[in-house]
Amino acid sequence: MKEEIKKFFRGEALDDEATLKLYSKDASLFMVRPRLVVYPKNPEDLQNLVKWVGENKSKDPTLSVTVRAAGSCMSGGPLNESIIADVTKHMNMVGEIREEGTAVQPGLFYRDFEKRTLERGLILPCYTASKNLCALGGMISNNSGGEKTLRYGKMENFVTESKVIFADGNEYTVKPLTKQELGRKMADGGFEGELYEKLYQLIEQNKEVIEKARPNVSKNSAGYYLWNIWDGKTFDLNKLLVGSQGTLGIVTEAKVKLVPVEPVSRLFVIFLKDLSPLADVVNEILPTAPESIECYDDASIKLAVRFLPKFILRFIPEALMILRGGVPKLVLLVEYTGKTEEEVLKKLDILKDKMKHFDLPTHRVDSARESEKYWTIRRESFNLLRKHVRNARTAPFVDDVVIRPGDMPAFLPSMRKILDDYKLTYSLAGHAGNGNFHVIPLMDMRNKKNIQTIREVGEKIYDLVGKFHGSITGEHNDGIVRTPYLGKMYSPEILDLFRQTKEIFDPQNVFNPGKKVGGTIDYLTSHIAIE
Repeated sequence: MKEEIKKFFRGEALDDEATLKLYSKDASLFMVRPRLVVYPKNPEDLQNLVKWVGENKSKDPTLSVTVRAAGSCMSGGPLNESIIADVTKHMNMVGEIREEGTAVQPGLFYRDFEKRTLERGLILPCYTASKNLCALGGMISNNSGGEKTLRYGKMENFVTESKVIFADGNEYTVKPLTKQELGRKMADGGFEGELYEKLYQLIEQNKEVIEKARPNVSKNSAGYYLWNIWDGKTFDLNKLLVGSQGTLGIVTEAKVKLVPVEPVSRLFVIFLKDLSPLADVVNEILPTAPESIECYDDASIKLAVRFLPKFILRFIPEALMILRGGVPKLVLLVEYTGKTEEEVLKKLDILKDKMKHFDLPTHRVDSARESEKYWTIRRESFNLLRKHVRNARTAPFVDDVVIRPGDMPAFLPSMRKILDDYKLTYSLAGHAGNGNFHVIPLMDMRNKKNIQTIREVGEKIYDLVGKFHGSITGEHNDGIVRTPYLGKMYSPEILDLFRQTKEIFDPQNVFNPGKKVGGTIDYLTSHIAIE
């Protein structure tokens, strides 16, 4: 296969043992060994590769293409048994930084992009906690969100246009279309015209079912976003492609909107000794329009005390509080931003007054240095677990659940009971303003009994999410780890519409198979890395 591909492929193609082993893993639980890893020089390489796979699919049905960027996915999204195309080596360019739309290639690391945007006083605000690791392609693929999503929304709000290779191997420009433009596009025929027509008919014929399936939560990355594409006036395929995890086509370039950076930022910290007032506290905070409402739990605090000694002296006020009342169950970080110090301090004073009747310990943070200690715990809890606990590894399999904020006091204790019943060590952090929580258990994966534990705990927690009409993933997407559980959220009718959508775009199953559609529990459990 490698020699055939090298005849038309300008970039590198490797199938040595070290390379295949490296690309068998991402940040997830899984190990999936590919047959070949390629590094495309440009979109033409990818176009030719997709055409070659399509032409040879009848001879070898296992052929497929999965695009990989930073490999920081926690769901197994960029893992595949056929061809992996790593775009970070060559396809990492950025165009002129413009607020209304900046062209980026999928292999561009966010950390490099942010340096450029900050020079212009701008930022792409849907970055993740792993912003120093992730790339733009993965952020688009997973419909990324993070600490600023409460105010700005997710990646779907920032992609204004894209260039995409569809299953015929040609690259197309995808942008919002008026009803008249959509009509002309469908009348043009060809692969693209037929794609638009079939998708339009699928949406029109199933309007009520699709709208009923729209998750009633503020963040969702599960399934295909059929409810986002067509509002009767504008048909925007980008609203479907963002978050589709590379299963419908390959994004070679995207234009992303940016927002101005507000120069002043301050934190207000709230310590909860139990979860019972959580929903009321969050509902009091939300009308004050914070930039973010983040949280982390007592396990994260204990990890920080053990493994971040440089921060201990900075936590003397909190240490005294803990001695008097014990370690808080949850810490809320409420961030406000603005153009002036006076504007931000006024918001903090308003919140302080609002919090008085809860009789909770609170702390107004007055410096960027002091803010750093709280943000470090919030952003590093996953890495602290991964790096410092011996004979165990992080096992992200229920790591991204979302429920309505009002349901948090009932949901969180029920979820924690499931985890505690299995005697799991875990940390809990997330985006309390969105009701989005990241639960990262630690497990000794040399013990094969833990594979059954993963299966059982996944079933129970996703059943619980379904009971509260939430989402099984707010940011991390379906991948290998959640595709089999989409039936916990969606009806069989909607799952069939997802299948039809995949077939419209990718009739030969060329793009990243087994994600969104076709994933199974058996595949999930048989590809967990035992180490």
